Amino acid sequence: SVSAGVLRRRAMEEAAGGGGAGPGPGPAEEGAELLAVIGATVPTGFEATAAEEVQEKLGSASRISRDRGKIFFEVPAWGLPQVHRLRSVDNLFVVVQEFKDYQFKDNKEDALKDLEDLVKKLPWTDPLKVWELNNSLKKKKTKRKKHNLQSAASKEKLNDNGEKEGTDQKDSSKEGDCAQNIAGVEPASGQDTEETQGEASQNGEEEEEDNEQSDSKDELQAGSGSETKAGDGKTCEGEAKVLKFRVTCNRAGDKHSFTSNEAARDFGGAVQEHFQWKADMTNFDVEVLLNIHNNEVVVGIALTEESLHRRNITHFGPTTLRSTLAYGMLRLCDPQPTDIIIDPMCGTGAIPIEGATEWPGCYHIAGDNNPQAVKRAANNICSLLKKSENKESSTSLGIPLDIVQWDICNLPLRTGSVDIIVTDMPFGKRIGSKKKNWDLYPACLMEMGRICTPGTGRAALLTQDKKCFAKALSRMGHIWRKGQTVWVNVGGLHAAVYLLKRTWERAEEKRSFW
Repeated sequence: SVSAGVLRRRAMEEAAGGGGAGPGPGPAEEGAELLAVIGATVPTGFEATAAEEVQEKLGSASRISRDRGKIFFEVPAWGLPQVHRLRSVDNLFVVVQEFKDYQFKDNKEDALKDLEDLVKKLPWTDPLKVWELNNSLKKKKTKRKKHNLQSAASKEKLNDNGEKEGTDQKDSSKEGDCAQNIAGVEPASGQDTEETQGEASQNGEEEEEDNEQSDSKDELQAGSGSETKAGDGKTCEGEAKVLKFRVTCNRAGDKHSFTSNEAARDFGGAVQEHFQWKADMTNFDVEVLLNIHNNEVVVGIALTEESLHRRNITHFGPTTLRSTLAYGMLRLCDPQPTDIIIDPMCGTGAIPIEGATEWPGCYHIAGDNNPQAVKRAANNICSLLKKSENKESSTSLGIPLDIVQWDICNLPLRTGSVDIIVTDMPFGKRIGSKKKNWDLYPACLMEMGRICTPGTGRAALLTQDKKCFAKALSRMGHIWRKGQTVWVNVGGLHAAVYLLKRTWERAEEKRSFW
């Protein structure tokens, strides 16, 4: 493990430099003293897993929110780069203030007036400093990325520097527009003013677009507007820059006299009056979050423009799994160096790609019977290889991952040769059918039991077809023992991750299950 001192020095180096040197403390010096309470949205059911990762990588204790799918932890602001590298979090925000037992008035007008009055009482100063520091880190990262792109372009065509640079700028503005469109997908039902924002899904759901550069969209958008954004909170060369903002309200509970749209509208109006910012629903600089869960109220400022779960996938399929959920499933199995980990129904490869990125000391094999899925997974692996080659280290050793087309019921692997199996099984909705699952699930469990090491092998299997899985597992009790069950939300579906342990019983050698 890396010592806190090394992490701090590395983060200070990232935060410092890059801009013009001038008098007064820079972002790095401010970050050295600033403490930030960070809120993170995580896949529901994996809050404890995310808390473990925060403790392990940042040395901070986390508190799991009563509102499922959120954790809170405190870090020095210089630790922001490490926070963004967490694998189990979807979205990040800095907490302005948290109210654990906020008393809402019964009357709608009074309740909304209280929310308006709250804006003037909140301690905005330090959270806005954290937001500024976060922007300066994104700006620094984007400059590095642009430098890499330009150096790669100059190697290809020495004479076309100007054209190449122009292309990069065009691409970044396109990606920026795309990110803004995504930000505006959660509409305010068209009923309120500009600063209104309805119930936005901060957790994110399964994404299906074939977006070639989704992982770098944050950086590119930050690049297209970084010169103004990073310094927006302060005076720029003597002239104040007016920030654009929106308020996003997430509300849960049936005892409120108002809707999320109404809360966002009135709270946003008060924010606008307090800061003299300009409301803008799509092309905003600051996203103020108002999270209301029964009597628990959290006000925050978003630190991510797009969910971090899209980090690895560029080619999406009909049921692409979120990278954060893939990480949680892998972590449940506690991979050890030299373990052989397979995903026999890999789809677009979210699980093995996440595994190879986070556990490079293991060997990962991905497979699927659908040639289109195998092609998408291969493209995602190629994108990951290109990304690792573009990093400043330049010496890329590749990634310990292979992709194969195979039949899940007849795997080309030796008996007892696999340590861990992690897979997203067909739910029987978008792919396959519930009827087919009654034959498929027992056959899968039998074949997985054959290839898995007796006594030490384990599996984490995700499915929404819980009835069928329970029946299949009851028939395979001699080779699989059920351990932990984690209930998760996958694209609005109530699903479960089953952690299974391989028994010492020898599996049948014969290939035909029936």
